[in-house]
Amino acid sequence: MNQPLNYRNTGFITSAPDIRHLPNDTGVEIAFAGRSNAGKSSALNRITDQKSLARTSKTPGRTQLINMFQVVPGCNLIDLPGYGYAQVPLEMKIKWQKSLGEYLQKRECLQGLVVLMDIRHPMKDLDQQMISWAVESRLPVLVLLTKADKLKSGARKQQLMKIRDMANGFGGDVQVEAFSSLKGIGVDQVRRKLDTWFAPELERQLALLEQDEADEEE
Repeated sequence: MNQPLNYRNTGFITSAPDIRHLPNDTGVEIAFAGRSNAGKSSALNRITDQKSLARTSKTPGRTQLINMFQVVPGCNLIDLPGYGYAQVPLEMKIKWQKSLGEYLQKRECLQGLVVLMDIRHPMKDLDQQMISWAVESRLPVLVLLTKADKLKSGARKQQLMKIRDMANGFGGDVQVEAFSSLKGIGVDQVRRKLDTWFAPELERQLALLEQDEADEEE
């Protein structure tokens, strides 16, 4: 069993307008997607325990590029362009959506999708489309109900149960958790899920290392 990864070591690799400008399609990538006001950048910063790994803005929709962060070699987190809300020219919005869709459909090393949505306004049409696509593609999904601190404990629990029931309707591997960047709610659950998604790549690297050592001894 691999040790839990230290997400504090996560570092920025690159920003790319489309998949042709990303590094080689190898290792394991976990993508973060959500509406432009879902708190995606804040979530990435909290999960990695860094204040400014992913840029946050008071104006939703500032993530215009595919941003790549490396946890350890071969294990990357991807911050995808936000969808659905941004007050930007239609032409730019279409360009974002194209790069988003292209990444999701063509990136072979994508092994998990984190879909973030405001706990007070969850499961909008685009959120449901994203989850449906992932299930059809046999990609596991972690739904994070962000800004969970905005609801009192009872209301939060009730909303969590309601969205879990909805998620069951999609079939596939869809897990739902409450999350708050401000209060740290759900952070440990996210890290554990990321660990399980990255585990096969870490095991593959370990096996190669052991093979190389065995070859050197011969």
